[in-house]
Amino acid sequence: MRSRLAILADPMVVMLVLATGFAVLLPVAGEARTAAQQVSNVAIFVLFLVNGMRVPRGDIARGLANWRFFLPLTLFVFGAMALMGLGLSRLASLTLPPLVALGFVFLGTLPSTVQSATSYSTLAGGNVALSVIGAALLNILGVFVTAPLFALLGGGEAVAAGSDVIVKIGLILVLPFAIGQVVQGWTGEWVKSHKSKIVWLDRGIIALAVYVAMSGAVSQGLLGDLDAESWAWLVATVVLFLALANIAAWIGARMLGYPLPDRISFLFAGSQKSVAIGAPLAAILFPPTTAGFVIAPLLLYHLLQLVLAAPLATRLARLARN
Repeated sequence: MRSRLAILADPMVVMLVLATGFAVLLPVAGEARTAAQQVSNVAIFVLFLVNGMRVPRGDIARGLANWRFFLPLTLFVFGAMALMGLGLSRLASLTLPPLVALGFVFLGTLPSTVQSATSYSTLAGGNVALSVIGAALLNILGVFVTAPLFALLGGGEAVAAGSDVIVKIGLILVLPFAIGQVVQGWTGEWVKSHKSKIVWLDRGIIALAVYVAMSGAVSQGLLGDLDAESWAWLVATVVLFLALANIAAWIGARMLGYPLPDRISFLFAGSQKSVAIGAPLAAILFPPTTAGFVIAPLLLYHLLQLVLAAPLATRLARLARN
């Protein structure tokens, strides 16, 4: 019960639920949607500028040096998980609208989430340093890898949705991150001193991207396209994806011969998916009328990974102590 309450008290979960609820009740439409999309793009630029300021260049170098952990983790996240997403997308297309089914490919190509992967690795007795560096590097790679990998696996529909993807990603994601890395020496102390406020900035920008995306989907009939049976199939497919991801990550780390703390870090960094990258990237890749359909699996996966991670971390912590 305590873990469930902790999940419900997670500010990011609350903000995602509120953003989705507002999109259902008060969706932004018409010219206002265009303005909201522009505001969202500017906010995403700021988000990645700040990310560039706070990811230490030394951490990136140390992560790249530990290739025995980082290389298999990268192949798992952008290889095995992407192929799982592709397979489940084809399965989901039998019962769900095409864009929602396509969302499983998008979900599979995303990097892991930094904050929860690190938090649950810590709780479970994992290698915290590997978790922090690994998840941060995966997020950096995701900026460059997710879109082309998604276009490759998603087929013509994905390519059509993101025809100007290179320019948009370059201007809204890569450029601000690069600027943040360049000015990091001058802004590092400021970022550290305002850490709590920056966390809320992150949450607000992600929630805004979700609100704009879901508003477009609601306006285009998301709720009408998904009846009770479709929602049940969507939840079941997401649960299957989450189960496969966790089982495969744990078995893979064990086959690689990692000690238990490293296996725990591999599990959480490998199986979890980042809404912090996914929601802003979807806002860039897709028009507001379709982005909400594509991120529906991601939002469910993000919530369910937290539901699973808390009791799983507690059990692994007992295993680590024995």
